[in-house]
Amino acid sequence: MRGTRHGPAVRRRKLGEELRALRLAAGLTSRDAARLVGWHQSKVSRIETGTSGVTGADVARLLDAYGVHEPGSRALLEALAGAADGGGGGWWHAYRGVLPPPYQDFISLEAQACRARTLETSVVPGLLQTSAYARAVTRAALEGVPAETVDSLVRVRIARQEVLRADPPLRLEAVLDEAVLRRQVGGPEVMREQLRRLLEWSRLPHVRLQVLPFALGEYVGLSGSFVIFSFPNISDLDVVALDHLTSSLYLERTEDLEAYGAAFRTMQARALSPGDTSDLIAGIGDGA
Repeated sequence: MRGTRHGPAVRRRKLGEELRALRLAAGLTSRDAARLVGWHQSKVSRIETGTSGVTGADVARLLDAYGVHEPGSRALLEALAGAADGGGGGWWHAYRGVLPPPYQDFISLEAQACRARTLETSVVPGLLQTSAYARAVTRAALEGVPAETVDSLVRVRIARQEVLRADPPLRLEAVLDEAVLRRQVGGPEVMREQLRRLLEWSRLPHVRLQVLPFALGEYVGLSGSFVIFSFPNISDLDVVALDHLTSSLYLERTEDLEAYGAAFRTMQARALSPGDTSDLIAGIGDGA
């Protein structure tokens, strides 16, 4: 499907497009760029079209040749080179034996993003889950998986939450269907703990939590969950992640990004305010 790719392919193409734009801005042809870094012209072309992988060191050489010295932009583009190869340099690489490649791609994007907008229709977002809740969800989704694998996946889920404690932290805007709060995942005690944790997360200035109440009826995102990742300095690198049971897909076309962005804004406008959301969570927790 055009515009729908797996994580590394999206990163390679986006990175290539940005490098091409920087080369053109520097007034260089691909032949000029190749000569400056000592490569064959075809390598530059393959990198720019996303058909070839590229290392962070290669990106740094190109940026030097293009006169790009701004630290933030360089750090992002060099990090994207790692994501384009599956994010092998991240902390999650230690869990590569249990993490399927699509999940590694997702974590890589999440780790590099400055903002995430997510709609969840069935479970609490992974970044906001407690260990007990994450364990219950993982066991249900991967029935029959060995206990040690479940343990590893839960550790990964909790480790991902460090992006919310980083400096600067990931800015998270989450819209939840009320069903997320009322589904008894793991039993009453697990849910009480999870709802208390949601209240704690919601008090952070960089976390905005809103609920779409049952009384609202149908809404534009009812058909499924998604995440929109945004990245610092370069808005063209935004991507929509659609998570499935066995894989993740990524939408990168401008029209897709605009459609999902508009849908998310609509849902935020129709959802309960953050304050009313906290009141609802507290009320459900008291009666859970």
